[in-house]
Amino acid sequence: MKEIETIQDFNNWIQQGVPHEAAVKGLDLKLFENNILKHNFNGCLFLGCDLNNHSAGYISCNGGMVISNRDDIIFELHRSKLYSPMELFKGFDIHNKNGYHSTYDYKIYKDYVDAGMDASNSILVTLSRRLHDHSITDALQEIISGRKVVAIMGGHSMERKNPYYLIIAKIARTLTQKGFLMVSGGGPGAMEATHVGAYFAHRSEKELEQAITEMQVRPLNAVANKEYADKDWLHRAWKVLEKYPIPKGKEKKSMSIGIPTWLYGHEPPTIFATHIAKYFANSVREDGLVTIAKHGIIFAPGSAGTTQEIFQDCTQNHYAPYNTIESVKKFISPMILFGVDHWTKKRPLWDFMQEISKDQPCAKLLYLIEDKNEVINLLESYDPDEYSFPR
Repeated sequence: MKEIETIQDFNNWIQQGVPHEAAVKGLDLKLFENNILKHNFNGCLFLGCDLNNHSAGYISCNGGMVISNRDDIIFELHRSKLYSPMELFKGFDIHNKNGYHSTYDYKIYKDYVDAGMDASNSILVTLSRRLHDHSITDALQEIISGRKVVAIMGGHSMERKNPYYLIIAKIARTLTQKGFLMVSGGGPGAMEATHVGAYFAHRSEKELEQAITEMQVRPLNAVANKEYADKDWLHRAWKVLEKYPIPKGKEKKSMSIGIPTWLYGHEPPTIFATHIAKYFANSVREDGLVTIAKHGIIFAPGSAGTTQEIFQDCTQNHYAPYNTIESVKKFISPMILFGVDHWTKKRPLWDFMQEISKDQPCAKLLYLIEDKNEVINLLESYDPDEYSFPR
């Protein structure tokens, strides 16, 4: 199905007499009413478009489907692109210690909680959230098309002063420079470090180190391993963002995608991701994040969430050679458990992972690594075509 996302493309399409089915996404079409009333729209979708009531009714009565945003719902039912940090953090006041509570992101989270996280008593709310999440997935697939996607998973409790935070940032910085697209769960801790690294891809390593040092100073009596709960967690990051803007013309080459969820909305998403794919449904977000990282996943020290992601990735790798059809190519991709002590002692999964991968093709791409350069070299040398099914 043709997707139409600019006014020019819409105008060309409708001037041709609507020759084929199309999905028209996120356009202001109020000035096109006269043209719209001349055509049938069998099989066409109008998603998140601004339409006059007459036009919307006409399209619906002439074969089309209209899904419009609603004034009584705080979020958009359909988006044609991912969020930007400035969009989600609109309203933030760096001079207010509770400045995050004024942001669009927090207002959606509050609405999410007030309506009930499962909203089981409202079909309108649950359907609206599903429609929103579907559009996020669609926009995400468009933006990662043709890119070498690598994910870094890791604990949200990792403090900015943790040595692994800087190491993760340096890995992400180097991989971004080498053309990889970095993604993460989009939250604090190891996830934030991923995007800090990508953000500084076109600045010096010294500037990266200095920026992280500037963000490390926590308030007196701050709770250990809960830095994301500091009143100034976002404020410190905001100052770094303003001090070290991405050099002009380097925006695309410093790109990274955070993929957070309002299920964990008490943790603000990182502002260092250039694009944010935020979901209501954490299950869709988690599985999707693991699935898109076809060039490998680095599992930095983490807890329950990271453990879950390890098992999800292991499952996908395990069944890739078997659950395939001729027209669909599936990949086994590298699984890198990064941090020897963590994955052999603190959370001893390494032996277990080796055991369940024994005699499986995925065993060849299971690694336990401590050195950041080894991680980078391994991902650079990985060729997905060697581990694709069917071949």
